[in-house]
Amino acid sequence: MSEARVLLVTGGSRGIGASVCRLAGAAGWQVAVNYVSNAAAAEAVVDDIRAGGGSAVTVQGDVGSELGLASIFSAVDGTFGRLDGLVNNAGIIGLPQRVDEISSERLERMFAVNVIGSFRAAQEAVRRMSTRHGGRGGAIVNISSMAALIGAAGQYVDYAASKGAIESFTVGLAREVAAEGVRVNLVRPGIIDTDIHASGGLPDRAREMAASIPMQRPGTADEVADAILYLLSDAASYVTGAALNVSGGR
Repeated sequence: MSEARVLLVTGGSRGIGASVCRLAGAAGWQVAVNYVSNAAAAEAVVDDIRAGGGSAVTVQGDVGSELGLASIFSAVDGTFGRLDGLVNNAGIIGLPQRVDEISSERLERMFAVNVIGSFRAAQEAVRRMSTRHGGRGGAIVNISSMAALIGAAGQYVDYAASKGAIESFTVGLAREVAAEGVRVNLVRPGIIDTDIHASGGLPDRAREMAASIPMQRPGTADEVADAILYLLSDAASYVTGAALNVSGGR
């Protein structure tokens, strides 16, 4: 069992998650790159990390299902035998719809992945990290969104509400495990130029909204990843229950 720190990034094959994986690998973490279906994208992230001298593996599993989550943590246990960091990055978004148009199927899937998946992943992480359970401590970073503060009216109120739940969860969990060596924080990305907008039917949204952002441009996945890596690092050793906006002033 290696003593190098181990980081699990859910949804690590693309966007912000992929940037976190690459930066973490360069910073010396052993990285478990989680993905659901795009094995090639996850393998490409692992290849990049290894090419830079880092250590990484792919871990398949859907955080939106109990079986998928169990598979993810079983793989991490079997490969590394420990866990020191979790980035709850996996999340989905829907096509723009009003609240009175959203189907129950969409709602159930949105909350299964964005809320219950993050909750369960954090449960499993705490069971491995907390000194109460014989762990060495660790850090969890949850990914929220500025949508949690503004509601995303007329587009995806369900997504915004799911991130609002993550905000409350982060504060509660942080206080619960603060004396057990586990820090829990969140990052609130603003308009970031990744392909999540395409999955929501608005592929040009980041560029089109640039004028409404005080810094007059969308952010990059690497800029969000830098903030996440800070919160995972020992430089943030006295930071827990905090929310860090990475939004260009939005």
